[in-house]
Amino acid sequence: MAEESPLILDTCAMLWLASGDKKLSNTAVGAINQAPVVFVSAITGFEIAIKVAKKKLQLPLPPAAWFVDVLEHHDLTVLPLTVEICIEAAQLPPIHIDPCDRFIIAAARLNKWTVVTADTRFEKYDVPTIT
Repeated sequence: MAEESPLILDTCAMLWLASGDKKLSNTAVGAINQAPVVFVSAITGFEIAIKVAKKKLQLPLPPAAWFVDVLEHHDLTVLPLTVEICIEAAQLPPIHIDPCDRFIIAAARLNKWTVVTADTRFEKYDVPTIT
């Protein structure tokens, strides 16, 4: 049996995982539980903090504390933004204009990881996805 490869969660997938939202499919939850490592881009912390600041998202804790709690509870690993990820994100075709998602797509492409996302635009970048 082939070893499972790492995954990277988009921001919605992290939020759904943290809240137990059924928008995260059983298939996605199973893949997360089987993956040797599950990454969350550092840009996800930025995106969550922006949503809280704009009052589009309410969390039970301040964003930094909430983020750390979710990382620890779900054994997630933060993937820093590197120069390579930033350049790859800038060079992607303009299919998806959300810069945060472009960083996640770039990281997945560079590392050949599957993205847990419900956003169908990710697949247009030849990035494997789990919804």
